[in-house]
Amino acid sequence: MESVPLQDFARALDPASLPRVLRVCSGVYQEGSIYELSGKECCLSTGDLIKVTQVHLLKVVCENPKTGQTLEISPNFPGLFRPFRSNQSYTTLEDLIAGVTQSSAQLPICFTSAHRIVTKARAVPEDQTLMLEAVEMHLGIPCARCVQGLGTQEVVYYVPLSQKGLFWKRESSPPQTLLQVLKDPSVKDLVFTCPSLPWHFVILRPQYEIHAIMHMRRTIVKIPSALEVDVEDVTVSSQHVHFIKPLLLSDILAQGGPFPFSTEILEVPEGPPIFLSQWVASLHKGQRLCIYGLASPTWRVLASSKGQKVPRHFMISGAYQGKLRRRPREFSTIYDLLGAFQPGQRLRVVATKDCDVDGEESPDLSSLVVGDRLEVLGPGQAYGTQEQDIDVLICQRLSEQAGEEEEDVYESVEDQKQILLPFYLSGGFVEEVKDGRCYSLSDLIDQFSLPCEVKVVAKDTHYPMDPLVSFRSLRLEEKITEPFLVVSLDSQPGMCFEIPPRWLDLTVMEAVGQPGQLTGPLPMVTVEELSDAFYYSLRKLPAFESQAPPPRPPKSQRLSQHLSEQKQKRKDSQKEGIKSSQFLGSQDSPLLPRPKAETLPGFSKDKSDLYSKIPTHKSLQSSPQTQTPGMELRTSSVLGKCCTTEPYLLPDPDPFADMDEHDYEQIVEHFRNTI
Repeated sequence: MESVPLQDFARALDPASLPRVLRVCSGVYQEGSIYELSGKECCLSTGDLIKVTQVHLLKVVCENPKTGQTLEISPNFPGLFRPFRSNQSYTTLEDLIAGVTQSSAQLPICFTSAHRIVTKARAVPEDQTLMLEAVEMHLGIPCARCVQGLGTQEVVYYVPLSQKGLFWKRESSPPQTLLQVLKDPSVKDLVFTCPSLPWHFVILRPQYEIHAIMHMRRTIVKIPSALEVDVEDVTVSSQHVHFIKPLLLSDILAQGGPFPFSTEILEVPEGPPIFLSQWVASLHKGQRLCIYGLASPTWRVLASSKGQKVPRHFMISGAYQGKLRRRPREFSTIYDLLGAFQPGQRLRVVATKDCDVDGEESPDLSSLVVGDRLEVLGPGQAYGTQEQDIDVLICQRLSEQAGEEEEDVYESVEDQKQILLPFYLSGGFVEEVKDGRCYSLSDLIDQFSLPCEVKVVAKDTHYPMDPLVSFRSLRLEEKITEPFLVVSLDSQPGMCFEIPPRWLDLTVMEAVGQPGQLTGPLPMVTVEELSDAFYYSLRKLPAFESQAPPPRPPKSQRLSQHLSEQKQKRKDSQKEGIKSSQFLGSQDSPLLPRPKAETLPGFSKDKSDLYSKIPTHKSLQSSPQTQTPGMELRTSSVLGKCCTTEPYLLPDPDPFADMDEHDYEQIVEHFRNTI
């Protein structure tokens, strides 16, 4: 088959014959035709194969053949079109009639004139359709009797056969819709007339969008038919060609089957591995996988080892079959106790550190000492001395007896006392656990809140390499819900693992051949060790971000009173500094320090009589006029001592204005009193 422009192929294509395979023969450039695809520059190279699946008519461009003007109409345009079939023009009506006679046609015929025709009756505009009914003598001149339909009326014109102009014969044909005209190959290159358009003659240029499949393209490629490229239909000779369509694991998850599904890896996401398991190293290009479907259950638990310098992090599947035993939890603040408290479940702890509470906040708050046994009752509020409510945790102080006979009974009422502990109180607490039962992971998650600490006492029998049993303690931190796919290596079908498409979205393609069927339950890797980077990225999920931080402790009453006193002292010192500067200094003295020679006119190189030339404190009070103008001793704000080694000008009356919440004003006050 010969090559044709892509535009011609799209217009002549019968939708019932799809799909069709095309081979790119040539384009605008030797390397292929370039076009825009979703904001990216793509290329159709010579020799490329494309499998056309659909062709959509986007719009039709109408062009005026005389002026070159264009306008766009939609595919559902309601106007009717008539083709103008004649391509031969005549210069006189006599030539037009002679041409019709030679072609064995008979009158009447329709024709149009490219120029305006002026007759005695009226003028005929250009491009108007006239019907030539007969040749008659009119006023002694051979004329063509022409009729023009104007609505319900007909106007007769007598046009001399010698009338010069540019005339075209027009064959009468029934009007057609836009879609009918575009599908008719016999009128492909003709000019059309349409009463609904502003021009008498138009050329129709349809614009199509071709949907095709290409090698190694995940999505359907949309190619505009205006692309200047030649194609050849090679459908018959390309029956054996298989177009590879890349798939993401997320795509397979969204499709929901059919499973099992045999695939081959095309690309692995870049970056450090998220799992530290052995099967991760097998994920490379060319590796064949078998996907068995969605993992069940869909929840996982994040866990970290305890008792090691460098903790290790794990993701435990909800299908984990190991046995776990609870271990005492440790808490560092009262707020942590509140997070672990669940109504209806008894929570008892023992204080491992002394906890002192400022009694001035509220007389109802209590302190703790090492060894105090508490039972958490729930949150509450206490009335503070600053007329503000304080969030507290209500606890019951238990007796110090912890014999085995009290294991399942409450202490007597007289030994119990309710105490209030503010949320911000820090300390150390260890949970009292008298539970020797073994739990499955699902039962433990249902009955107790997270985080909690456990010891794996029996490993998962379906996973011989279970690493959790080797740790003295594990901290179960958070439960997350995320869909995973059950996958196995084609070379090792005896062990399956779970891949989260959200975090490990492999690019694969469908592999040839049927996947093998496994008999019995699938052997699963139920524990995956996580890399540190992936673990901390999981901790940033919204489920973790919703955990509120511990409350900030309020300022005590003693601290607030102390700050108020310091501010008042600072204001008083500022007033006294202003008065002292007016009394001791001269109003005409400059603010900047003067050279020592000017400040001390009698100063000499011999420093033996230096102190005799500096006015004393007594002389400042008795006779201020004997003081050198602008002179005053400078104090050290750090040591609080009078420095008499160097004289300075009087500083700013408020040198400590910017030193808020400090005790510098006490030093200034001491210096003023000394003066």
